[in-house]
Parts: sequence; C-alpha cells; structure tokens
Amino acid sequence: MFGLSELAIILIVVIALVLAKKGPELARNAGKSARILKAEARAMKEAEEQQATDTPPRVIQGETIPNRTEHPPTDGTRP
Repeated sequence: MFGLSELAIILIVVIALVLAKKGPELARNAGKSARILKAEARAMKEAEEQQATDTPPRVIQGETIPNRTEHPPTDGTRP
C-alpha cells in the first residue's frame, strides 16, 4: 500500500492543483480585506482625534483644602 511519504507527496500535489486554481482569487480577496481594514482603522483614529479636539475639558466643581502642617483634631471633628 502507500507509505507516509507517498501520501505526503500526493497531498502536496493536490494542494498545489487547488491553489493554482483558487490562489489568485484568494490573494485578491485578502488584499481587499487588508485595504478595508486599514481604511477603517485610519477612519476610527481620525474620528478619535476629531472628538478629542471638539470636546472642551470637563470642569469638576469641588472645594480646595489648604495645605496645613498641623495634625488633625483627635476628637473626631473636622477643622
């Protein structure tokens, strides 16, 4: 019967025949997909940059606590 090396050679020949027929189409489709992916990534990056320049910085209201070097009160009250 067939040995492992003969089966490997037959498999390589079959793959080469299928690839000869479908190879250019597969390569063309892969190129189109890569171009679409690259264009979408570029558009997403530009949208993020546009959004970063359009929105003003957020202002959060709060209170300012002065720097103090003395220790806080020990009776639990706030200064």
